[in-house]
Amino acid sequence: MHDVFVLYNHPDDPTAFDAHYVDTHSTLVQRLPDLIEFVWGKPSSADSPYYVVARMTYADEAAAHASFASDAGTESVSDLENFAGAGVTVLHVPRAAADRTPGQTQ
Repeated sequence: MHDVFVLYNHPDDPTAFDAHYVDTHSTLVQRLPDLIEFVWGKPSSADSPYYVVARMTYADEAAAHASFASDAGTESVSDLENFAGAGVTVLHVPRAAADRTPGQTQ
């Protein structure tokens, strides 16, 4: 599995950000081809450097890159300029399984 995390900086106008993200951007993201799961939320810590954190899950890195290269991907990325002027950080994170021997503690 491969996750793409999008970390949104705090916007100047949170109300406008929220309206656009919920009503427009999340709909665009859900149209991405080969997307397995899309979840997002706001960090519960008041001192978080991020306003919203989103995670998109794909089968593998190639599927994620192909999805963002599609028409829907281009539209979704282009939409960022409409509401995310404070900036975003995008992280591609291949999942790794934790290797633990039964009974081993961390």
